[in-house]
Amino acid sequence: MGNSTTAPAVTSPPRWLLVAALLAGNVALSLGPWSVRLADSGPVAAGFWRLFLALPFLAMLARANGERLGGIAKPALMLVLLAGVVFALDLASWHVGIEATRLGNATLFGNSGSLVLMIWGFVMWRRLPRGTEWLAIVSALTGAAILMGTSLDISRETLVGDLFCLLAGLFYAGYLLILQNARAKLGSWSLLTWSALAGAPVLLGIALLRGEPVWPTNWTPLIALFILSQLVGQGLLVFSLKHFPPLIIGLALLTQPAVAALSGWYAFGEIIGPVDVLGMVLLGAALVLARGSRKPPPQPGNASANKT
Repeated sequence: MGNSTTAPAVTSPPRWLLVAALLAGNVALSLGPWSVRLADSGPVAAGFWRLFLALPFLAMLARANGERLGGIAKPALMLVLLAGVVFALDLASWHVGIEATRLGNATLFGNSGSLVLMIWGFVMWRRLPRGTEWLAIVSALTGAAILMGTSLDISRETLVGDLFCLLAGLFYAGYLLILQNARAKLGSWSLLTWSALAGAPVLLGIALLRGEPVWPTNWTPLIALFILSQLVGQGLLVFSLKHFPPLIIGLALLTQPAVAALSGWYAFGEIIGPVDVLGMVLLGAALVLARGSRKPPPQPGNASANKT
């Protein structure tokens, strides 16, 4: 008579803890632009330090979670390294935009990867948008037009900052698309480690070409940046996102522009008027609709399309 053994049930964390982790991860990420503004290095150099300082911790997290960092097939490694370069271009564009525009705008446009992935899906599926997808597109265009219009009222430089943040959203969508099949072979933290390893030299090179100061005199903002954005924000999202559907993830994402706008008002006196709120609501609704309208492609670290 054979022995019958039952594998122990894997208990899921309490729901309140998952919700708290999801919200806290988004709040941590939303405070990143504040640190970029406070850094006395250049904005692109701040992106370099964000990745470089986080590298040993990312590698330790990968090892602690049983993920391999070596022995990766060359084609997969080349894709991951390419993704790291694209991620570096994303951070460079975003950080330059953060310096020029309001923090709420920077966060909303920087997270536009959700909409880009939705539109890319239409191209791949060879079909036109349907139902709420049209609503998402119209809301996005209207909200973006309102926010960019009010930016232009402030200054031409502020509008240029919006455009750099929008370019960052395009790069981030490219980063996710490049890695959409890699997560089956590599773990979340391993992907982040290799991406940071490839992206840090690119950011350093861009900073030097721009003539930015690289070595800071005050390390506090840069330490806060890499801890909040690269470790705490990413870590909490990796922990929590696999437990939620895309629509809930999209709703949680809306905490990012709200917190960023509040930090911009508190720290830099950035004024958000009723028209700005309308633009943010429309663009934020478009991001939620974009996530809820389709099954998202596989993405690294369950990071959805949140800005990392």
